[in-house]
Amino acid sequence: MAEDVKVELTKEQQDFITKIEGMSVLELSKLVKALEERFGVTAQAPAMAMAGVAAPGAAAEEAEEKNAFNVELSDVGANKIQVIKELRAVTNLGLKEAKDLVDSAPKTIKENASKEEAEQIKKKLEAVGAKITLK
Repeated sequence: MAEDVKVELTKEQQDFITKIEGMSVLELSKLVKALEERFGVTAQAPAMAMAGVAAPGAAAEEAEEKNAFNVELSDVGANKIQVIKELRAVTNLGLKEAKDLVDSAPKTIKENASKEEAEQIKKKLEAVGAKITLK
């Protein structure tokens, strides 16, 4: 069937591939968009393009209107005891569970929280010195 064909690359091409392998998904996404704009092409598979012509715009709208957030304790800060107390109030965890969660930061505090609830949790915990990330 398909033969294994080895493509010979120059040192410059190999270095370029190595750079791409080291990029994060976000960096790769930005690179693809820049290449699409510069060369007037699309990286979409033909079947994908036919299935949803407005897919890129719709995906952007969905990302903006995210309504479920995971609240992550990224860093405890200097006031560990205050963070434990506030975490207990916010999550109804027991003292041991709250302490274990704080000790294992970064850790998800609450999954699928509404935007308002996530913002409230973030505000309360950041007020006592913790660093919170909404995902």
